Amino acid sequence: MNRHFFGDTAVLLGRSLRHITRSADTIITTAVMPIAMLLLFVYVFGGAIDTGSVPYVNYLLPGILLITVASGIAYTAFRLFTDMQSGIFERFQSMPTARSSVLWAHVLTSLVANVISLVVVVLVALLMGFRSSAGVPAWLAVAGILILFTLALTWIAVIPGLTAKSVDGASAFSYPLIFLPFLSSAFVPTDTMPGPLRLFAEHQPVTSIVNAIRALFTGQPVGADIWAALAWCAGILVVAYFFAMNTYRRKIS
Repeated sequence: MNRHFFGDTAVLLGRSLRHITRSADTIITTAVMPIAMLLLFVYVFGGAIDTGSVPYVNYLLPGILLITVASGIAYTAFRLFTDMQSGIFERFQSMPTARSSVLWAHVLTSLVANVISLVVVVLVALLMGFRSSAGVPAWLAVAGILILFTLALTWIAVIPGLTAKSVDGASAFSYPLIFLPFLSSAFVPTDTMPGPLRLFAEHQPVTSIVNAIRALFTGQPVGADIWAALAWCAGILVVAYFFAMNTYRRKIS
């Protein structure tokens, strides 16, 4: 059964990746907005924001990486919606394929596409002066957090991809996720915010994830932030996976 599932997922993943390579503009488009925000905030607003001895591009990059993922998963919902409308799901269900392999192929495609976009954004940041004292273990930890975050948001994207009534509805869910880093420590220190906003910013998932990645990049002790970041990512992933699979079963039953 496992061999059947993995084989079917690999075949369907190849199909989805071929679609990505034929429309590479989706990956470019995903990276364009975060890069534009990186340029805007560093070169226009960066001089007015006090981040102490940390260059603003170093301070900003973790939040921009999360925005990259949030903007990228909109395409996952779009691709799922397109497959649902074209009847391709019903066609796969009429074949001897593992049912969940169709979803997993889309999820893994999202992971590959987002990793490429993240690499592009990091390369641009390096050109802008981003530097990190992190060693290989710290970079691997950053990669692990970003992969877990991508999987969590991708499974969230599966739900509107399966249930939306229009293309706009399938991708519009990502807007609040893109906006959430603005209400965190991603762009400015939270201690500069007014009371209620500061309280929200300090206790929402993006702040823990951003702080953990920022500490790893600078070689500073991560403290409790990394555990909070992992707990948020894992918790969101489990809940989103549960609801996505339930939605999928209802759709194909």
